[in-house]
Amino acid sequence: MSATEFTPATQLELSRFVAENAQTHRQTLCPVGGRTALHFGFSAPPPGVHIVMSELNRIVDYPARDMTITVEAGLRIDALQATLAKERQRLPVDIAQAERATLGGALATNTSGPRRFGHSTFRDYVIGLSAVDADGRLFKAGGRVVKNVAGYDLCKLLVGSRGTLAVVTQVTLKLRPLPETSAQLWLTFDAFRTIEDRLAGLLTSQTRPVAIEVLNPAAAALIATSARCDLPANAPVLCIGVEGSKRDVEWQLQMLSQELTTGGLQESRQIRDHDADRIWEALTEFQTCADDPLTFEANLRPSQCMAFAERATELGVAVQVHAGNGQVIGQLLEESATIDQTVSILNELGTVARSAGGNLVVLHCDSTWKSRMPMCGTPEPSWVLMKQLKSKLDPQGLLNPGRFVDAAP
Repeated sequence: MSATEFTPATQLELSRFVAENAQTHRQTLCPVGGRTALHFGFSAPPPGVHIVMSELNRIVDYPARDMTITVEAGLRIDALQATLAKERQRLPVDIAQAERATLGGALATNTSGPRRFGHSTFRDYVIGLSAVDADGRLFKAGGRVVKNVAGYDLCKLLVGSRGTLAVVTQVTLKLRPLPETSAQLWLTFDAFRTIEDRLAGLLTSQTRPVAIEVLNPAAAALIATSARCDLPANAPVLCIGVEGSKRDVEWQLQMLSQELTTGGLQESRQIRDHDADRIWEALTEFQTCADDPLTFEANLRPSQCMAFAERATELGVAVQVHAGNGQVIGQLLEESATIDQTVSILNELGTVARSAGGNLVVLHCDSTWKSRMPMCGTPEPSWVLMKQLKSKLDPQGLLNPGRFVDAAP
């Protein structure tokens, strides 16, 4: 049995539909954008109604001089970036599958990518929004100015809530200038321990990287192939991304080459122009390789990332580390891996992550595996408060129930 679909054309139409549902039908409601993240979280409850946001895709207000934009939540990310590029502006957040992903979906998952180190996460660019709550009430939070701090920051509450607290309909974002160019420095080293020493050295670098990525050979090979670039991938890789004017980028590449070309370096490549664009895309899309049995995300202290990456490599996992932030994306590449083998690997890596002050969650796996997977990580004391918050904002449990911490044991 599949869910029925409702495609609102306006915020008011959505508000009325949700209100009638809360009063009469009480069907579960699942907001749907580009359908790129419906696999997140626990298995979905029995089908209800998919609220398809594709018609809410208008640009409401774009005062380019103010470097803010207000748009409806169903607008695709690639369409948003194309509009901004005409004014030499951008939303500087790397969002996978931008040709399908919508603004509302990116907000609901608080997605980010390799340039998170230099530009932070989606949450930091949302300054205002409109949403419909579980009872159909349309409300607003924040505003259209960067500093708007009256009351609780409901914007940050809804970012990353996966559609479980309200249906976001409209978003106001702050923007950044589009850089003249960007480039990467791709370095292979003899061991993760050597890269760890170089990462410590970057703390005192005169340069301003926007991305510091570490890849094990399996991940490096996947990314180089995806980007159609002939790059060395037979050893651990340190990939550093920079942006700015052409003169500034060339200076940063030169300085980084001088700072990092010491013991343990095997090969060094500078990546520019269209090749650099393809590398950015491949680094961003790494987490979406859904043909593999499982993709996970671990978050831990940056100083512990190399030890985690080394152990994950020994266990046969392809690993991408956002080394400046302590975020690790891992893929189990063996298609014949059994659920028991996968559970064993995740248990060990989860223990490593927790010992490093972090946690591990599953981003993608076969739906039949989910009951045995840490879909939201290891339970934490704060989950009790989150469940209470969910019950207050959605007392009937209608908005995307059973997909997030409300379904956790």
